[in-house]
This record gives sequence, C-alpha cells and structure tokens, in this order.
Amino acid sequence: MESILNEIRLAFSDPQINNLAASAPAEARDSLYSMRFGQSEEYFLELARDIEIPHFPIHHDVRLREPSETYLQALRATLRQLVSLLPATFRDLVHLFEPAETLKPAFFHLYKVQESVYLYVLRIDLLNRPLETDLVEAGTNETTPAYRTRRLYLESELIPLTGIEREEGTIRAFRVRQMVSNTWIGESGKGYQVRGIWMDADLSKFFSKLFLPEGKRVYPFLPFFCKYKTVCSFVPVPEGTSRKRALPVLHRALGFLEPEMERIQGILKGSTFSESDERFLALRARIPPSWKDLYREVSVRPYLNPRDMKEYELEYPRS
Repeated sequence: MESILNEIRLAFSDPQINNLAASAPAEARDSLYSMRFGQSEEYFLELARDIEIPHFPIHHDVRLREPSETYLQALRATLRQLVSLLPATFRDLVHLFEPAETLKPAFFHLYKVQESVYLYVLRIDLLNRPLETDLVEAGTNETTPAYRTRRLYLESELIPLTGIEREEGTIRAFRVRQMVSNTWIGESGKGYQVRGIWMDADLSKFFSKLFLPEGKRVYPFLPFFCKYKTVCSFVPVPEGTSRKRALPVLHRALGFLEPEMERIQGILKGSTFSESDERFLALRARIPPSWKDLYREVSVRPYLNPRDMKEYELEYPRS
C-alpha cells in the first residue's frame, strides 16, 4: 500500500493468504491477549503464546509490485499462526503488499456508515526487536533473523474515504477524505540542525481530548490521530466487532470536526495544544456526553518491564 497525496494505492494481494484468513471459523473468538504500549509508545498485543517469525528476505526492489515466492511462503507461515490465535481479527481482512514496507504487511476491510465509506487497515510489524524476542536462527546479509515472540506490534486504524478507484472490477486505489490542510508550521535550528515543525502531534491530542471524558488520563492512548491529512481512529482491539463499534464514534466525530477544522488549525498554528485553552474548552462543551461512552472504561497503567523500562498496559472495552 502506498499513499500518494490523498490516495492509498493498492499493489499486490496474495490469494492464498486471503483464503487462509477467510478460512477462520465464523464462531471462533480471538485468544486472550493484553494490550500494551512499549517504552517508545509503540502499540502491541501480548499474545497467549509464542509465535515463530521465520526468515524474511531483506531486499526488495520497490519498483517490483509483487513479492518473491520466498517472501510469500514466510508470510503465509506467519499468518497461519496469527489466524489460529486471532481468527476474529483476520477472517474478513484482505492482504495488501507494500513494496516499500515488506516487513509491515498490511490487511484491509471496507465499511460504510450511511453514505460515508471507511477503510480499516491493520499493519503487522515483523521487525525483530532483539531485547524482546528469543532468537531461533541468526539472520544473514540477505534474510532477517528467525525468532519467537509473544509481542505482536501493529497499527490498527480506521480511515475516512471519499471514493474507491476501480479498474475492470478490481480495486486500485482508495481516495482519502482529506480534512486537514498543510500541517507544516515552520523550522527550528540552523545549518545541519534545521528541523521541520509539524502540528500533527498537537492535532492528534486536540482531536482525542475533545472526545475523551473530562479529566481522564490515558496517555499514551489517543483514540483519534492526524494522518493522511485527515482524522483517523485508533482501534486497539482489532477484531471485527470492535471495529464496528468504533465506526459510529469516528463518523460522529468527523461530522463535528470538519466544519471546525480551519479554526482548530488556526489555534495550533499560533500555540501548542493546551487543555486549558478557552477555545478548546468551548468546542468540548458542545460535544454530547454520550459520544464519549466508548472511552469511559478506558484506562492505562504504567509499569516497569523486566529490563526496568517503562511500558503501559491498556484496558479497553471488548465486545
């Protein structure tokens, strides 16, 4: 999958992987897992048992739209384990190959709410984290290490669309519903130390704090975030029923935010996000309390992992 301006274009999809995902029994539930953020605030599921990630080819020419058979065999072996543990997550997802992100295989599903279309994307991060995994076999200059782990790092997001591009009945691209203009604010530093400044992080905080119950502290969990120049929703529980529960929440939020987006960007171009800003408080006061029901049971507990590094356990309602 690749994003060009406000489009997410499709490359290759493996029929065998799609058949494997679709073969998950309709009545099967996902195995128990805990939801956590690592020390760098990356999200992962702590699975009920280890999975073994085989060797993957390191090199892939990004001009090639299809992966090698060696890559596909490794991904199929990985998916067999994941589908057995998380059948309710994968049974309705379709595989997408991103030539520039071979170690982040993607899967998608389309939803419709009234006349609006939403794209759900699940990305699995297969990059080995040596301090968190058990090495099975060392890698080479051509392949990644094979390892065992219970930690499944992932991105789970709902993205609003304006349309779908098809060619001879096959989906070729998703057109993202762009709501945010240029998020670049300026630069800081001099010479080689010049760094760009964007407001994406502040926009994510602004969107999320609007719809979280007042006073709730759930850092680093953000239910809404700025990506693809729009407002996306983070779905911590990736199974189908949880995605459907999050859909109307995002749909209502977009209806509220879109008319206010120019004003919100104007606030953040002049200053960083603050919960005490009167303009923010005025917007939050207009949101019905019932819109925040999904997040009333959410909580985050910080803890130290075995290496004395700070991590976070997320409690989030499951269907």
